[in-house]
Amino acid sequence: MNKLSRPHEWSRASAAPAGGRAASAGHHYFAFLSYSHEDSQDAEWLHQELERFRVPSSLVGKLTSNGVIPKRLTPIFRDQHELAASHDLNEEIRGALEASRCLIVLCSPAAAKSKWTNAEIDTFKRVHPEGCIIAAVVAGEPLASDIPGREDEECFPAALVAKYNRRGKPTGKKTEPLAADLREGKGGRRTGFLKIVAGMLGVGLDDLVQREATRRQRRLAYLAAASLAGMAMTSTLAVTAIQARDAAREQRRQAEGLIAFMVGDLKDKLEPIGRLDALDGVGARVLAYFSKQDTSDLSDSALMQRSKALSLMAEVANLRGDIDGSLRLYQEALVGTAEAVRRNPDDPQRLWEHAQNVFYIGQIAQQRQDLRTFEARMREYKSLALRMVALGPDNMKWRMEEQYADTNLGVALISQRRYAEAGREFDQAFRTIEAISTADPGNREYRAESAESLAWLSDALDGQGRFNEAIGARQRDIAILDRLLAETHDADYRQRLIHANRRLGVIYAEQGQVDRAIQQFRVAVGIADNLLPIEPTNTRWLEYSFLAHLDLGDYLLMTGATAEAAGNISTGCSQVSTLVRHHPPLLPRWRWGSVRCTILQARVALAAGDKAKARQLAMEAIAAAKSIHSDDSASNAIQLAATYRRAGDIARQVGDNGTASAAWTNGLAVFPAGVSQQPSEMSEHAMILQRTGHAGEAQAITQTLAAMGFHDPEFGTI
Repeated sequence: MNKLSRPHEWSRASAAPAGGRAASAGHHYFAFLSYSHEDSQDAEWLHQELERFRVPSSLVGKLTSNGVIPKRLTPIFRDQHELAASHDLNEEIRGALEASRCLIVLCSPAAAKSKWTNAEIDTFKRVHPEGCIIAAVVAGEPLASDIPGREDEECFPAALVAKYNRRGKPTGKKTEPLAADLREGKGGRRTGFLKIVAGMLGVGLDDLVQREATRRQRRLAYLAAASLAGMAMTSTLAVTAIQARDAAREQRRQAEGLIAFMVGDLKDKLEPIGRLDALDGVGARVLAYFSKQDTSDLSDSALMQRSKALSLMAEVANLRGDIDGSLRLYQEALVGTAEAVRRNPDDPQRLWEHAQNVFYIGQIAQQRQDLRTFEARMREYKSLALRMVALGPDNMKWRMEEQYADTNLGVALISQRRYAEAGREFDQAFRTIEAISTADPGNREYRAESAESLAWLSDALDGQGRFNEAIGARQRDIAILDRLLAETHDADYRQRLIHANRRLGVIYAEQGQVDRAIQQFRVAVGIADNLLPIEPTNTRWLEYSFLAHLDLGDYLLMTGATAEAAGNISTGCSQVSTLVRHHPPLLPRWRWGSVRCTILQARVALAAGDKAKARQLAMEAIAAAKSIHSDDSASNAIQLAATYRRAGDIARQVGDNGTASAAWTNGLAVFPAGVSQQPSEMSEHAMILQRTGHAGEAQAITQTLAAMGFHDPEFGTI
């Protein structure tokens, strides 16, 4: 189960969101034909054959794991232009790959050596991690690179045999692709062609061969029927009886196909609204099928299929923002999986299916800020994961569920500011993934999970004021990500390194090690500046970049490096402005970044001697912060209080003591009472208390922070 998103805050201590991939557009091409231009004649033949092929009417409309079977296999995308003058796949090719249901690769020694064929396969696998890929061998020998002395005969491109995970990332392992042989003497072009068609449609080769044979037999029957009317009538009755007999089987196969389609396609491919509409229709058909049967009489298999359909429709409802509908569907699915577990409590696969529903119901509680229910569901999820491991201790899937469960429970606890308890869960998650990794030390997915566990552990330790331990965990996180990046050059690791280096800089700053903090912020900024030109509109990269630039600018201002600070603040603020202006669904998180920008710009104006502008910007920051603070969350309230305090400090520096005093008083009034606070939040509280005349209370907090080793230079202004 994927881990939950992290909380989002604009403060320096904020945690960034977990990585993700944007969904691609819906399919517009039935297939993308990839080939070396040395194989153009074969590509031309196959393209024409595919577009001329008429799907047997008995198959049309059926639903398989590759989608609904159409009447024709069109359109087929075939690039007819040389790409040698380019440095990368052009946008047309990338768009066609994203919009294609299947990828057909003409395999030959030339294709195996082709940079562009490999690039097309790699791109398709990244945007369609579980997509349909068919290898059509036209020359050479498959897997010849494994035979000494025959390496030059290899016809499979490297990307074709590379195994990718569900996130569209190479795993370093190999896989054997679905292949059809078009070579002379290897079965014939017609059989090879039918294998390709069968793979595209998601049906067995026998289905097509038998359908063609049936079609020929029907033609003969029609000829015979013209002269033998009585025999024709008998034949018609026989066919009708056979069709009636097959109807029930076909209905059952169709329901199973619908489920397989939904399970295989939803997670990475159905986010665009058109695909969600299609899935709704599919889900409704599945449930309509089951509604005609008594649920209590359903077989174990049918019961699980019904629950899967409900779960997937619940996820669609959640993606559309229908939280109530999603919860209702998940709860109904939960009843089914609970019954399946009751029938066979020692089946770990049933426990896994049940755990997924428990997890998503907990996730909805998190979305609603019902953190107690969120925690309760994550504890139940962990209990189920431990039962899976007990039943199959050597099964890596169950062990990974245990690791996910520890992490998710830690997220539930850290969301409630229970840093010590969260730290124990994250530490256990790390120990679990480390143990798993010993069985497969080269597995990059396991190593990436190790880094993620260390990142969360570092945040929990930092929340407790255990700075040295937090630094150690974060350094280990960075070391793993650096090695993964060196091996793969994957942009996902680069984006995670922006956040990891920035967070390490924050912890150094909390210890008063400003030079080391600035050094880490520079590293984060450098990675961000190199990454963003690849995809300037990537919102995750923009967010990571603006946080790094603002942190660097903040501490440069404290050291007096005003010019460099101003440049970084300007860059960060421009990125925040882009996010706020073009992506309104996520405004609350980024609007806090905009407030911080305004405060930093006021400090830059103050350093330049423009007191009037500094005061104006400080007041604008307060107004903006008040418009965001619309809920009762402690984090929101602390951010508003911090804005009042910083604006008050600026007002005092420009000589407006009345405005300063009012701002500090307002900051104290909104600061939440009785909540657990991170060290950076404790320091904020102490600064506000000191400015409002509560020196005794401020001093008590100061002593506690000093004992932790907290020496952030901003706190020195107390």
